Amino acid sequence: MTVAAEPRRRHVRPRLAWVLSASVVALLAVMIVAVGLGSVSVGPAEVARAALKGLRGDSLQALDRVVWQLRFPRVVLAAVVGAALALAGTVFQGVFRNPLAEPYLIGTASGAGFGAVLVMSLGASVPLLARLGAPLVAFAFALVTVSLVLFLARQGGAVPTVRLILAGVVVGSLFTAGTSFLLVAAREQAAGILSWLLGGFGFSSWHRVGMMALFALPAMLLVGAFARALDLLQLGEEGAALLGLNVERMKLLLLGVATLVTAAAVSVAGVIGFVGLIVPHAARLALGRPHARLLPVAALWGAAFMVLADLLARMVIAPVEVPVGVVTSLVGGPFFLWLLRRRGGPA
Repeated sequence: MTVAAEPRRRHVRPRLAWVLSASVVALLAVMIVAVGLGSVSVGPAEVARAALKGLRGDSLQALDRVVWQLRFPRVVLAAVVGAALALAGTVFQGVFRNPLAEPYLIGTASGAGFGAVLVMSLGASVPLLARLGAPLVAFAFALVTVSLVLFLARQGGAVPTVRLILAGVVVGSLFTAGTSFLLVAAREQAAGILSWLLGGFGFSSWHRVGMMALFALPAMLLVGAFARALDLLQLGEEGAALLGLNVERMKLLLLGVATLVTAAAVSVAGVIGFVGLIVPHAARLALGRPHARLLPVAALWGAAFMVLADLLARMVIAPVEVPVGVVTSLVGGPFFLWLLRRRGGPA
């Protein structure tokens, strides 16, 4: 390490520690506010008391049940889903070396949406679908979509990036067409189906929090372990290979983990756009490109952003609840246009 590089590293570490600490505090504050606000406002002291009672398994009064069994699972699930989508978006942007890449790029959302709509429209006439439930079927179809995309994109022993994206667009379009057909055929359930497709946390529970955490937490640890590989991929596939990285294997591993956690997020919360696009890019603008510091910050910011979006969805025209995907699109759309205009296009 050069003498000039040492002061720079000493400067980066305190800055990263400060950003991480501030992000954790901000996330906790946003979560406490989100739990407390609703049709009945609850102060921080009451929120803490309900949480302690719930964790200890004590008997809950009516207000405590509202806080612990309804609001807490919703806020925690929103945070985990937001962190997962931001993490997946960071990986996709790193692998494809494009700030406009996002977790749904290879058709994951389309496959998951088709699976969920299949249950909602045909569950009454097909008992097996009803027993499996929308989250499980949505997750299964997301995995089927990715498997099909990888099969179509494979060329010899490699998976070229361009073929992967094209295959994802085509397969995603097919599942989107299937979803549209089911929507037309199931007119009575169309309103509920559309609400799910736009994303939301109205059916949150501690069970769904556990399901999501089962995929999200190991994915965060695994992706974090390969942060240096993501940095090497920024040199281009040839440059990364010259430095000893098995590019094809690493691409499949990273995209597989990111897609798996995206499928889990879609299966429990529906299709929520723009989180995996704008949060990683915002974190990159603040901290630079090294993924060792980019990944944890993006996850924390994604969690806070999703909790805030869900809070707005609940409160903006209460008691009517706006789908969370509408809120994230209203924020993400202008950001996307700004990103397109910046430097004249993708970086």
